[in-house]
Amino acid sequence: MLVLALVLGIVAGLRAMIAPTAIAWAASMSLIPLQGTWLAFLGWRFTPWVLSILAVAELVTDQLPSTPSRTVPVQFGVRIVSGAVSGAAIGYASGSPLFGMVLGIIGAVLGTLGGARLRARLAASLGSDRSAASIEDALAIGLAVLVVALL
Repeated sequence: MLVLALVLGIVAGLRAMIAPTAIAWAASMSLIPLQGTWLAFLGWRFTPWVLSILAVAELVTDQLPSTPSRTVPVQFGVRIVSGAVSGAAIGYASGSPLFGMVLGIIGAVLGTLGGARLRARLAASLGSDRSAASIEDALAIGLAVLVVALL
């Protein structure tokens, strides 16, 4: 199950808000036990909805030419925190939140750097950054859905 923390970390590297949104929906459906932990707020009634709105906003703003690179310190940091929180949540389900957090961070670094390279190559081959971003969006969402389905 802890490999899912790594995968969700990769998702956080691709799209920072998709990973915690997936965890919030899983927690709200009792697929992942977070009650009594510092991450219990992810399972609260409105948390999945708020995070879903933020995730959709991220998908929209990512398409804008003025959006900074994911590798600038603030963007990179947000992705690492997102991967850490998401990985820790999966770690709680396995009894190893710290190990899950570490795997989430590793995944976020891999997803951030690998996602940037993938998007650049897709944009070059497709001749459109918007198309490349849409493919990356679909990959992030698909991986997040897969993780939740495997919980």
